[in-house]
Amino acid sequence: MTKEEIFNKIAAIIADRFEVEQSTVTNEMNLQKDLDADSIDFVEFVLELEDTFGSEISDEDAEKLNTVGEVVDYVAANQTK
Repeated sequence: MTKEEIFNKIAAIIADRFEVEQSTVTNEMNLQKDLDADSIDFVEFVLELEDTFGSEISDEDAEKLNTVGEVVDYVAANQTK
């Protein structure tokens, strides 16, 4: 899966979960500051990413994901072949 495909899937999840327009989601978007995501929102988002992409994201790794771009890079680097 390409980074563009990953980004589009993540943008769709964000649009649905945080009730924003998908077209407003950018790689620079900060998950907590721009989306006002609290810790429960973030955990649910990570769980949905795991379901969507079929790979586990450790708590330590999840804590390092601040922007949409970082999430895209993480998923791309950790895709199951």
